[in-house]
Amino acid sequence: MHSDSEEQPEGGDRWFSRTLLLGVGICLLTLLLVNFFVARPFAVPSESMEGTLRPGDRLLVNQLAYDFGRHVQRGDVVVFDGVGSFLPYASEPPPGQRFLAGFGLSSGADSVYVKRVIGIGGDRITCCGSDGRIKVNGVPLDESEYLYPGDAPSKAGFDVVVPAGKLWVMGDHRSDSRDSRDHLGEPGGGFVPEDKVIGRADWVVFPIGRWTSLDRSAGFAAVEGTGGHGGQR
Repeated sequence: MHSDSEEQPEGGDRWFSRTLLLGVGICLLTLLLVNFFVARPFAVPSESMEGTLRPGDRLLVNQLAYDFGRHVQRGDVVVFDGVGSFLPYASEPPPGQRFLAGFGLSSGADSVYVKRVIGIGGDRITCCGSDGRIKVNGVPLDESEYLYPGDAPSKAGFDVVVPAGKLWVMGDHRSDSRDSRDHLGEPGGGFVPEDKVIGRADWVVFPIGRWTSLDRSAGFAAVEGTGGHGGQR
């Protein structure tokens, strides 16, 4: 016959296990809610944003950046769904890939892209004049802060006016990026609808040695107030 004192450790172990499982469940639920509504991890899938971002970098994407009447700004690095602008249809990833994407371990669907916003609705963007630079509303854009070393702003010329509610986006590694330039003449014209933007990439959080914030380049300051919907963050 066992005494009460001998049974207490077993009961205590059960209580500890239940408490631990409850705590883990609450943490996972909180993580999923934050991931769904606030900040979403994202794995960079390609070289198109070098040397700002490298393949495999994990980003923290701010999904509230453009809520409450705020708009995408020139210079923002954004993650967006390219269906209807870069792709005519969505390719649904396998369930396992969707699960990993939720934790930033995979880029998820192959319709999701990360690029830099060069122009917003109402902007006229031209490339390239005698100085070899992109102009936004007639103002030459200083891209030295982020343009991949040795790359020209663009080898392909273009002269576009961004429709209202749309964006013109380009990769920082211009010679290795398929972006708005590559979809001129297609039904979407290469313009990304603002409502297809998932969020603004604010931080590189992994690898640890590359932990950094992704701030807007100072080169876009000269373009402020020249057109588009304007405004600041």
